[in-house]
Amino acid sequence: MEIENEATAAQESILDVHITEAGYEAGQSTIRNIRLHVAPGELVGIIGPNGAGKSTTIKTLLGLLEHATYEVTIGGDGRYAYIPEQPVFYEYMTLWEHLDLAAAAYEMEEEVFVTRAEEMLVRFGMDHVRNDLPASFSKGMRQKMMLMIGFLSSPDVYIVDEPFIGLDPRATKDFLKLLDDERRRGAGVLMSTHVLDTAERICDRFILIQSGRSAAEGTLDEIREAADLPDASLFDCFDTLTS
Repeated sequence: MEIENEATAAQESILDVHITEAGYEAGQSTIRNIRLHVAPGELVGIIGPNGAGKSTTIKTLLGLLEHATYEVTIGGDGRYAYIPEQPVFYEYMTLWEHLDLAAAAYEMEEEVFVTRAEEMLVRFGMDHVRNDLPASFSKGMRQKMMLMIGFLSSPDVYIVDEPFIGLDPRATKDFLKLLDDERRRGAGVLMSTHVLDTAERICDRFILIQSGRSAAEGTLDEIREAADLPDASLFDCFDTLTS
């Protein structure tokens, strides 16, 4: 794996990924020849049927697979945040302690951390449980905690895996508003999602992964062209291209 922090890369893209091959066992590739890039302020959606290789793609670019050949270049200061599909937490640490731990990992100044954390707690309606243990939280509350941790440090790149699962409409609205704010700041977003109606509305471009390969890529109009459905929804194009 190679991760390069090059300011010049940010002029054209904030995230560049080239996966030659990757898999969970030696000699058995799950995905091959996947290239993707995200420009500053851009939101790119990874879509595809279950088992197509979306999660494997994300795990690979995060460096979580041993059997992989790939390159990753992150622009700006090289800082990224990963928001996982399944919440991860320590049973004996409170919500505030989780935020404090994340701030230490991001090397945030104390004053900046406190201001940002307070903002996140209020925005997601979690201020009243700041001193509670996440083990007592609902799935939606745990997902909110993951979002707060991810947004805490204002990184250059967000890598988000199925963020809408478990979120109520208000939390979804808050999440999307934060994404808009971060994109205006220049952050790039790579997001895997099954919620195609929302993806169609918020994503600038799409990468459709099918059977471990990139099957289609581009704006909604370009995806429509690939599906030969000039006026179709993303859902209908998805159905045609994966059937």
